[in-house]
Amino acid sequence: MPTKQFEAESKRLLEMMINSIYSQREVFLRELISNASDAIDKLYYKALTDESLTFNSKDYYIKVSADKESRTLTITDTGIGMTEEELINNLGVIARSGSLSFKKENDIKDGHDIIGQFGVGFYAAFMVADAVTVKTKALNSDQGYLWRSEGVEGYSIEPVNKTDTGTEIALTIKKSTDEDDFDQFLDVDQLKSIIVKYSDFIRYPIKMDIVTKEPQGEDQDPVEVIEEKTVNSMIPIWKKNKNELSDEDYNQFYTEKHYGFDQPLQHIHLSVDGNIRYDAILYIPESTPYNYYSAEYEKGLELYSNGVLIMNKCADLLPDYFSFVKGLVDSEDLSLNISREMLQHDRQLKLIAKNINKKIKTELQKLLKNDRDKYETFYASFGRQLKYGVYSDFGQNKETLQDLLLFYSSKENKLVSLAEYVERMPEDQPYIYYATGETNERIERLPQTEVVLDKGYEILYLTDDIDEFAIKMLATYQEKDFKSVSSGDLGFEPDEEENTEEEMKENKALLDHMKSVLADKVKDVRISKRLKSHPVCLSNDGEISIEMEKVLNMMPDNPQLKADKILEINMHHDVFKTMQTAYEKEDIQKTDLLTNILYHQALLIEGLSIDDPVTFTNNIWKAIAE
Repeated sequence: MPTKQFEAESKRLLEMMINSIYSQREVFLRELISNASDAIDKLYYKALTDESLTFNSKDYYIKVSADKESRTLTITDTGIGMTEEELINNLGVIARSGSLSFKKENDIKDGHDIIGQFGVGFYAAFMVADAVTVKTKALNSDQGYLWRSEGVEGYSIEPVNKTDTGTEIALTIKKSTDEDDFDQFLDVDQLKSIIVKYSDFIRYPIKMDIVTKEPQGEDQDPVEVIEEKTVNSMIPIWKKNKNELSDEDYNQFYTEKHYGFDQPLQHIHLSVDGNIRYDAILYIPESTPYNYYSAEYEKGLELYSNGVLIMNKCADLLPDYFSFVKGLVDSEDLSLNISREMLQHDRQLKLIAKNINKKIKTELQKLLKNDRDKYETFYASFGRQLKYGVYSDFGQNKETLQDLLLFYSSKENKLVSLAEYVERMPEDQPYIYYATGETNERIERLPQTEVVLDKGYEILYLTDDIDEFAIKMLATYQEKDFKSVSSGDLGFEPDEEENTEEEMKENKALLDHMKSVLADKVKDVRISKRLKSHPVCLSNDGEISIEMEKVLNMMPDNPQLKADKILEINMHHDVFKTMQTAYEKEDIQKTDLLTNILYHQALLIEGLSIDDPVTFTNNIWKAIAE
């Protein structure tokens, strides 16, 4: 038979596809099995409207066979088959999908959907094969046909004897090279692994001849037995009714899919039948993967189209702040697209992602409300990621995430939500107050907290390095601004205001002198309205807090940013009275000595380092000796 040429555009597309479209060659088997499943589906649809046809699903299957000697891989189906005209239309013109045309002609709305709606998957075979032959016989046809091609040069079609309806595709597998291992596609175990990976949930049996060894007598070697076995499970768990499944079933699936070595805290089973149809099983893990907060961690859900795996990690289905979620999505409305790039622009995929995002948030809110202990276990592992989500992307996700945040509370001595904090705020409380530090214990001892706590106001303790950045990005919650206890203006006056204007003026000269001693170290020295029992503390003006300064300066290649520090002095403390006496006696040496000691003490309280610990220590001994 003479060779027929592919259409020019089809020829160029075939060359491009063989060389670049599919990033993993093994997907060719997924495509051919999907086409075989389509062929059986078409026979099923015919039977729905043709009374002369009966369809018993047990009689239909897909067979995968490999012959290492002839380097031939064969995929056989018992489906509807193709006529000569269909061979030309479906295999002679790349990107024309016979499945899609069939679906349109028959207006299929049944739950059995046609998988292969894109029309190029068949040609993925040429990534691994030097030649492909298709032997087929259509339903109610007396004549079979053989289609053969060696790639871009074209194809031939000739009549052939075939008794059974269906299609047999034979691939002559390429020889392996130093760069490419094609022998794997002739290995039964490897083929089985690929089938389970991509096509485990095809609804018809995928059969293979599996070699097993059966033991004989004590002195006899085991005998190899070839047995035809079904290698796919066919019915995915996400297609089952939720009422049929137990927590154990979901947990077992989590383990089988290797989503983690832990047990999931929560599972979410979705079956959506609206503008877009999809099923999903999502898991909220209990613990953090070992590489979660590293560049090596890869987020994403498994993406299926009608039970056929399209992508192992579809990152576009999850926002970064929910990157801890594991699971899969299977949609009847997604095509078996050919590239990750095309999926990124798929409108239906974006709609699924939006719906999933809302559902994850809803489930986390339910967990927070109904099972606080379990939510706090989750938060210990992934709360940091939620806070990153608030801070990143210029805060565009803060409305989504703010009700999921928890912080330790001075009043409750446990984690509280922002909603719980605001609900019990006194009417006269102007702000949501927070304090930063390395631990709750260190924050409790901060001098800056005294006056706020004495007012009966609750303080949120921020101990994570991302906390204050997230709070700054939130700015407000339920129309209440956030305010650091180290802020220059706390929004209220102390209950007992003892600092008169006259007393402030009396000490102005001393304060100015202290400021000159500290020079570039502080922006100002002031009499404090917040200190009660402590002699000194640091507060700050401006957007950069002292805690933020510490975090930013630990980052690589970051400019040494400085907070505008204010040294606040307790004028009623004995140390300040000693300074007043020394200054009045013009003992400038002692005044300067105490100024430096107070400043370095304030640094230590804040957890900041001292440039010269030896001099600081000597100064203390000198002050004691005097």
